[in-house]
Amino acid sequence: MQTAFLNARRNVLAAAVVGVFGVFGVAPVSAQGQSPVVETVYSLSTESPIATLSASATSQVEQDTVRITLSTQVDDVSREKVSASIDRVLESVLKQARAEGRVKASSGNYRVWPMHADNGKIKGWQGRADVLIESSDFSVASALAGQLSDRMAISNLYFFVSTAAREGAEAALLDQAAKAFTQRAQSTAKAFGYQGFRIKELALDGGGADYVPMPRMMLAGAAEKSSPPLEGGSENITVSVRGSVYLLPESK
Repeated sequence: MQTAFLNARRNVLAAAVVGVFGVFGVAPVSAQGQSPVVETVYSLSTESPIATLSASATSQVEQDTVRITLSTQVDDVSREKVSASIDRVLESVLKQARAEGRVKASSGNYRVWPMHADNGKIKGWQGRADVLIESSDFSVASALAGQLSDRMAISNLYFFVSTAAREGAEAALLDQAAKAFTQRAQSTAKAFGYQGFRIKELALDGGGADYVPMPRMMLAGAAEKSSPPLEGGSENITVSVRGSVYLLPESK
């Protein structure tokens, strides 16, 4: 009799969960890594109700790395002369930039194209090439860019969160999101008269960001022989935990 009564109670509760509480959740909150966003959706299993839960945590992380794009553009009468001029500048700039141990330097875009006269004939050639310098030391990157600006002017500044900083933030956020998921699952079970829960499946989502840093453009030559002040912004990084849990019945 007790088993039959318990099974009947489960069926009634499961039907109420599906019919009345199709979606049960908490409104999103901007968390700063401390107030995770949680929501719950219910479905029915043949033996016990299944709660499908979602919890996320967000943290604002300072952009700790800058990527500076240096550019040069050359005009000449032949493709060979344009390419040779660009190559000399690239070799000189990359050699000096790579000598600075706190900066990562690499070549970027490289393009040479013809200039046409009104009659359609080629009247000359132009070429453009970029060098990228990247560093977490803003003052060093700025000083180096100023030194190189006599050969290649600053054309772009881009700030972002480094891989190490992002991974550290995501590790902390994962712990918060997991705790929020566990608390939500336990609270859900108790709210509907169940003793606890057992995890059915889990899925993790990391690396989300609701702010994409915009590149900061600078006109070629605007920073000639100067070291521009550099200051990054911040990004909101989000980690989410999704999964399903079985709602376990009360102890006999």
